[in-house]
Amino acid sequence: MPKPPHNVALFVTCLVDLFRPSVGFAAVKLLRAAGCHVSVPVQTCCGQPAYNAGARGHAKAIGRRTIAAFAGFDYVVAPSGSCAGMIRRHYPDLFADDPVWAARAEDLSARTHELVSFLTDVCGRTRVDARYPDRVTYHDSCSSLREHGVRDQPRALLATVEGLTLDELEAPETCCGFGGTFCVKYAPVSVEMAARKARAVTASGAGTLLGGDLGCLLNLAGKLKRDGAAVRVRHVAEVLAGETAAPPIGEASA
Repeated sequence: MPKPPHNVALFVTCLVDLFRPSVGFAAVKLLRAAGCHVSVPVQTCCGQPAYNAGARGHAKAIGRRTIAAFAGFDYVVAPSGSCAGMIRRHYPDLFADDPVWAARAEDLSARTHELVSFLTDVCGRTRVDARYPDRVTYHDSCSSLREHGVRDQPRALLATVEGLTLDELEAPETCCGFGGTFCVKYAPVSVEMAARKARAVTASGAGTLLGGDLGCLLNLAGKLKRDGAAVRVRHVAEVLAGETAAPPIGEASA
């Protein structure tokens, strides 16, 4: 008998909601194509900025709202290794000393996944029906790679996109310098890290830079644009879903 569809809640993320809604629509399309029932509960931030700033009380208040909003779903999926990592890896620590919320945080942690790893590792997807005729390169964000082990999954699906050729970056796992509040607290260091990554992107010869975390992509799109580099920037979900009508990240609509 066929497996019943997963009841999935999409954690949209603040950056997707405010700056790139097309990523959220692409995520829904990919999840539905994988046989999932998709819901988008009323939600706010995951609390990561407050957590990274050491404001644990504020992070807990936000976390409690998130835990309550995503109760009852089989899985919670985010098109961001960073936000998924906050929920999956850091909520259990955040609520470890709270006897009321600790178990609920652990439960949500176990059900939360980054989008592309969920499609491949949980849903068993091995290919997509999409076309993107360009040479691309891929940036492995720190959170996706180090907190979720996401590296081969996006590349495997991208290999099935018609017309797409992947040219690997030199040191694709190197941080882009964004790091949430890091780029504010340590701006000179962040700028130099972004410059090094941007040089690697242009050296790859690719026409498009892809990645799975919008924070990284916004950071690099800005740097590439300031450098005058003719490189388009897109979230990997947009390409995998065949949803590339929106202008590349960092470019205004016509």
